[in-house]
Amino acid sequence: MRHPKVKIVVALLSFTLLAACGRSSDDGGGTAQTTGQNATAPAKAKLTMWAMGSDGDNLPKLLKKFETENPGYTVDVTSIPWQDAAAKFRTAEAGGVTPDIAQVGTTLMGGITDGFETVPSGTDTGVYFPGPLKSAQVDGKTVGVPWAVDTRVLFYRTDLAKEAGFDGPPKTWDDLKKLAKGMQTKGGAKYGIRMATTPDQNLQNSFIFPWSNGAQIISPDGSKWTFDTPETVAAYRYFQSFYQEKIADPNPSAGAGAAESAFVSGKLGILVAGAGEQELLDQAGGAGFKDKYALATMPKEKSGTSFAGGSDLVVFKKSKNSAAAWKLIQWLSKPDVQAQWYQIDGALPAVQSAWQEPAIADDKRLSVFGEQLKDTNAPPANATWLQVADAVGRQLDQMVKNGKDPAQAMKDAQSAADSIGTGG
Repeated sequence: MRHPKVKIVVALLSFTLLAACGRSSDDGGGTAQTTGQNATAPAKAKLTMWAMGSDGDNLPKLLKKFETENPGYTVDVTSIPWQDAAAKFRTAEAGGVTPDIAQVGTTLMGGITDGFETVPSGTDTGVYFPGPLKSAQVDGKTVGVPWAVDTRVLFYRTDLAKEAGFDGPPKTWDDLKKLAKGMQTKGGAKYGIRMATTPDQNLQNSFIFPWSNGAQIISPDGSKWTFDTPETVAAYRYFQSFYQEKIADPNPSAGAGAAESAFVSGKLGILVAGAGEQELLDQAGGAGFKDKYALATMPKEKSGTSFAGGSDLVVFKKSKNSAAAWKLIQWLSKPDVQAQWYQIDGALPAVQSAWQEPAIADDKRLSVFGEQLKDTNAPPANATWLQVADAVGRQLDQMVKNGKDPAQAMKDAQSAADSIGTGG
């Protein structure tokens, strides 16, 4: 199974945009931008599509079925390396040589959505998980649909959990602290929990705690950053306590495979990670290791909200094959097609009903991600998010590594965010 790491998505934060945090209505949030969206799809069409990394390499395998079911249609897929995507989209938009359809990382959506059509009138966007759908929403309009999604869950060593007195996963924040600490004192782990497998995930994963404490990082109308609320400060105080109490390592090894090695050896009890982590752990642990750990949704405070990432499918305004392009996107959103794409590529389905397909529903571990996807959130895809994320990330580092008081850290983060603005 292959699933893109979030570090790849973070590298694409070159573009961001102002987006409303609430969901649009099922009609896509606005009138279609082009007449092609409401037109009947032609009997024949040659479509061009850009897809990222190994997704682009694997897509032709899936699209053979589409072409067979739709004689007269051909889809020419170009694979774009993730690290080149930002520059590629920028150049294409400036030169007017965009493809018909593109896969766009959720954090890359910002800054280029002016070039995307809104979804056709009457499109039922309610079929997608609401958290990932937010990444395609701009000023009350929906300019794409989620395609491949990811979220964070807990990976925990069941043997160490039993030593700590737990027969199952933690259900609350108090449980999480007790379990992680017990894995150290009773299970022999050096550290109870690691909040992210790579350094670039630290900020993204940390938002799980404010969101689960009822906080948001931007106002509902997208006009103001909200980092200094009591809910956010309290959440980061809890987050910081893992480091202050030496339950988590403030300076974990950033080398490839370091988190997996620590988890397999029993030096680490809990990992916060995405779907691709299963394959990495099973490879690192070898035969039988999968019996030593389990997956669980995020424990709850006010909620158990996790981070949502992944990629969206968009149609460019400059496409001369708009109706045909949306026909392909509609096909790619069919539950059985989404399940087949998971089997080919390892990408989690964005369509909720796809999780009832046997290929996915029969996988008990995978079902944990399906359950978590019902409660996710994503950073706002607005024009200044990159700058704001950098400022907040610096405050997070000071909280974790230098013990900075969360109240002061969030006050400073708020000041920096206010000075940067929301891009409106």
